[in-house]
Amino acid sequence: MRFEDIEVTRSFLFERGIQNPETAIVLGTGLGKLIDEINIEVEVPYSEIPHFPEATVEFHQGRLVYGKIGAKKVVAMQGRFHAYEGYSQAEITFPIRVFKALGCQNLILSNAAGAINKEFKKGDLMLLDDHIHLQGGSPLTAMSDPRFGQRFVDLAAPYHKDMNEKLKEIAIQQGTNLHEGVYACVHGPHLETRAEYRFLGFIGADAVGMSTVPEVIVANQIGLPCVAISVLTDECDPDNLKPVDISEIIAVAGEAEPKLVSLINTFLQSLS
Repeated sequence: MRFEDIEVTRSFLFERGIQNPETAIVLGTGLGKLIDEINIEVEVPYSEIPHFPEATVEFHQGRLVYGKIGAKKVVAMQGRFHAYEGYSQAEITFPIRVFKALGCQNLILSNAAGAINKEFKKGDLMLLDDHIHLQGGSPLTAMSDPRFGQRFVDLAAPYHKDMNEKLKEIAIQQGTNLHEGVYACVHGPHLETRAEYRFLGFIGADAVGMSTVPEVIVANQIGLPCVAISVLTDECDPDNLKPVDISEIIAVAGEAEPKLVSLINTFLQSLS
């Protein structure tokens, strides 16, 4: 990836009418209903956007949407990219760099994840406080051009503390049970073995999924404050493990989605 590619994509989107969004939103598996809250002004399929990968997951819409939620201008990815689709971490995170170039001031990410912490149940929400990157490699690999940002990025606090506190306050006000925990990012697309779930719990993970962390790393490199929320779609107890299929995961995400939509909607309006 060249730094100039970011400007090509930014210019294309700007000319299509995506101008000065305040917040970027990345919608994960089964979590596309927030799109219904947007007063859409522009929508562009990924296939038309220069240098954008294409979403190959059948339940990801694969389009970029721009408009307003309340008074807030947002740009939202309805479907993201994953390492298991064959994309590099640089390709996966390319949209995050474009959002910064478009003028976004905040980043909100969502995903579907499996609950490792036995106190967490499927259908619950978890606010990411920290993460464990287990995909191998880094989205900053070979990014030697200083315009990409600092190479040695500090990740002592990858998720914005004040934004996390605001989300917790809103969750309490809405009566939503919002856990806080550590998210482990694995490659996928296969799910984990019993031994792997035990390992993840041992190293401190509260939930496991296949996305989000590369995007967060890049957001920290480019100075884009971010928060991330997981919808816990299955319980990964290695001593009582039951087979899970993707249709069940999507169904649970759909049932939990109204809580997430309400939380994000209110949070957006609170951003200055």
